[in-house]
Amino acid sequence: MDLAQKKKALRMLSYGLYVVTAREGEHCTAGTITWLSQSSFDPPLVMMGLQKKSSLHKAIAASRAFAVHIPGRSQKKLATRFFQTAKHAAGTLGGYKFAPGATGSPILEDVPAWFECRVVEEVRCGDHTIFVGQVVAAGTRREEEPLTLREAGFSYGG
Repeated sequence: MDLAQKKKALRMLSYGLYVVTAREGEHCTAGTITWLSQSSFDPPLVMMGLQKKSSLHKAIAASRAFAVHIPGRSQKKLATRFFQTAKHAAGTLGGYKFAPGATGSPILEDVPAWFECRVVEEVRCGDHTIFVGQVVAAGTRREEEPLTLREAGFSYGG
């Protein structure tokens, strides 16, 4: 297989950009991810690929819950912020205000939409774990087109 062609082909898959948060005890963490998709209507399930070495992975594996935030097109700065470790301090995560959700996961206050999940399954294969989460809470705050990986000028995978 031509590795350059494989990488080019896989990077042509379309992805959104999502900020995922979780809480492990008193510690909150967050990360920007791309590998997420709805996988069932009934019950409402999503599947998410997450790097095994990340602090977010550790928190989700321990708490069995997470929140997904959908940044709007105008929020590249917010999405970019969570590519690196986010400091948790007094109701903020990475400098963005949050409130605890139904699962205890931090819910960022400045995104158009969000939902919370409880982990119902996980598949550990390769360098990522696939977490399957059942949606247990959701909300919207405003109408805005979601930010995508391509629009933000980033690439991931391949």
